[in-house]
Amino acid sequence: MKCLCYATIICTKSDFGISSKILFKLKKNVHVWGNFMEKVHLIAFNVPYPADYGGVIDIFYKLKALKNAGVEVILHCFEYGRERSEVLNDYCSKVYYYARRSGSSYLIDTYPYIVSTRVSSELTTHLKKDNHPVLFEGLHTTACINDILSPQRKLVVRTHNVEHDYYRGLMEAENNLPRKLFFYSEAVKLKRYEKILSKTTGIAAISHADYIYFNEKFNNVNYVPAFHPNNKVDILIGHGEYALFHGNLSVPENQRAALHLIENVFKKLDYPFIIAGKQPGNEIYKAACINNHIKVVADPDEKEMNTLIRHAQMNILMTFQATGIKLKLLASLFGGRHCIVNPTIVDNTGLASLCQVAHNDAEFISLVEQNAKIDFVEDAVQKRIDLLENEMSNVKNAEKLLKMLF
Repeated sequence: MKCLCYATIICTKSDFGISSKILFKLKKNVHVWGNFMEKVHLIAFNVPYPADYGGVIDIFYKLKALKNAGVEVILHCFEYGRERSEVLNDYCSKVYYYARRSGSSYLIDTYPYIVSTRVSSELTTHLKKDNHPVLFEGLHTTACINDILSPQRKLVVRTHNVEHDYYRGLMEAENNLPRKLFFYSEAVKLKRYEKILSKTTGIAAISHADYIYFNEKFNNVNYVPAFHPNNKVDILIGHGEYALFHGNLSVPENQRAALHLIENVFKKLDYPFIIAGKQPGNEIYKAACINNHIKVVADPDEKEMNTLIRHAQMNILMTFQATGIKLKLLASLFGGRHCIVNPTIVDNTGLASLCQVAHNDAEFISLVEQNAKIDFVEDAVQKRIDLLENEMSNVKNAEKLLKMLF
């Protein structure tokens, strides 16, 4: 057996083969050669490239971290609205695609819609061909758990939210009555369906708050922070000329936050404010266009978004939902200057000390006015390095995940 010195390998004989467990003292690059590489199935709720919104960002950079750790990933993707990607072949030994179903018949299924539309006999057949561990991305992908249960097999679910809370929040943010009713129905079904997690060997919660929730209900719950594109803190010191709010603007929660900031904060200021993200709706354009200092940047690519974050004087972050972790918070802290946030976005994240927290609109206005005049300095950069490059390290979090899988 050959291996680089970055990893310690413990092997035990099993018939003719060797079952190896990799105890990772992970460095930047770890590779295991020969027939001893561990394999894992990863089931993604969508095609995780391009990595351009929260859920798929976590999945894509998890794939990269597992590859660097010497693990062979067999990727299974449900596809809808996103093209297949050759890029995924660089990080996975095999990539399988399955069509996500749709239609009104799934709305009356006893399973939640996000689960019933991802039922695939083909996926189950593939998983039954071996006994490798399975990492399920979200409750969305767990329909086949009962079909592949085995005392010898590790089944770990990466929870991206407390899903019924997330859908309840979507319901509260939605004005369209049919969609509001759908979100309500989905929240009820998801709460009932959640007990499927008791059949797994582990839950990898994406946030402190989610860890607390799941740990009270299930066994073998671990906090594994979000995987993300940032290997190190890289911030421009000095001064910028605008405030930035960014996110997926097709999501009702983000629409609500953007509109709230326009109407209740930046409409009362004359400081330049940019709203950037995917698919901004007419309501956002309408609210922004009557204010000359407010600009909307629609559908920026990754490079443009990173440039906007880096050059902003301040990143403004607001959410009305406490579930999961907002990857835009990590992007802002790793690459942006001052971060002004509401409490909900940093509660139970361990990251509040790196932000300035506004508890109401008046405090947002005051903090924008104050920070417009303050340079971002080296000491503030170092404070972020000390926390983020330790707690939010992809390498260290891959180690946590692999201890659950092997």
